Amino acid sequence: MLKNHPELNEKWIQAKIAEDPSIIGLGELSLKDTERPQPSGGRLDLLLHDPESNRRYEVELQLGKSDESHIIRTIEYWDYQRKKFPQYEHCAVLIAEDITSRFLNIISLFNGIIPFVAIQMKALRVHDGLSLFFTTVIDELHLGTDEDDEQEIVDRKYWESRGTKESVKLVDNIFGIIETVAQGYSLKYNKHYIGLSKGGISQNFVSFVPRKKVMLLSVKHEQTEEIEQLISESDFDVLAYDRQWKQYRLRLTKKDIENSKDALVKLIGLAYAAYMS
Repeated sequence: MLKNHPELNEKWIQAKIAEDPSIIGLGELSLKDTERPQPSGGRLDLLLHDPESNRRYEVELQLGKSDESHIIRTIEYWDYQRKKFPQYEHCAVLIAEDITSRFLNIISLFNGIIPFVAIQMKALRVHDGLSLFFTTVIDELHLGTDEDDEQEIVDRKYWESRGTKESVKLVDNIFGIIETVAQGYSLKYNKHYIGLSKGGISQNFVSFVPRKKVMLLSVKHEQTEEIEQLISESDFDVLAYDRQWKQYRLRLTKKDIENSKDALVKLIGLAYAAYMS
């Protein structure tokens, strides 16, 4: 273990992660800060940031076996940061060399209430140097999707009053595109969004939220270079890529749909193919 290494220590690991935060396996994160002072008198080892989802990760490092004090410290730092910076989403992360089964059970008890990720790290000698390997042993428990939960069914008039008749017509325009790539679907008017159903079963590879002047379109797909390029070459107004639900969120006007119809056909086709695979 690195805990017993004569030269390599926690500072060395901290520097390696700070140099390239992507090595811990939570995506293309950027370094916001190291050793950030906390009111308790301690210091947050690493504060990482996802510029796409505007999410922050409060990271505590531990050499050797996980213990109570580090778990409590991780939660305390996460809690302080989320209260001080409520404009961001926050996730607590504990990285340790050995996360024992006992502490896996403890962490599992509150995962879902507190967004918590536990990562086990190993240092292996490769040729003349050491390489770090990170394995997520407890991932953040995501909340169920709208498809998992029983939704209150409404009708078209409900959405025409919540949005406008014009914005609901934008849903019709996109649904027309859907029918060119996937047949047999119908619109399902739920209280919080408009989805898709086939044979009475919800299949929301896309979903809609009509607003007063625009329509929000969510398209489910992994974030890929192909789609990123497709979007960059179109007139889409992309709000963000939602990593939690793995979907692109677009804000569309009638003009956007008219000017980017070919791109929308391709984007929806990719989402449908991925959903059915």
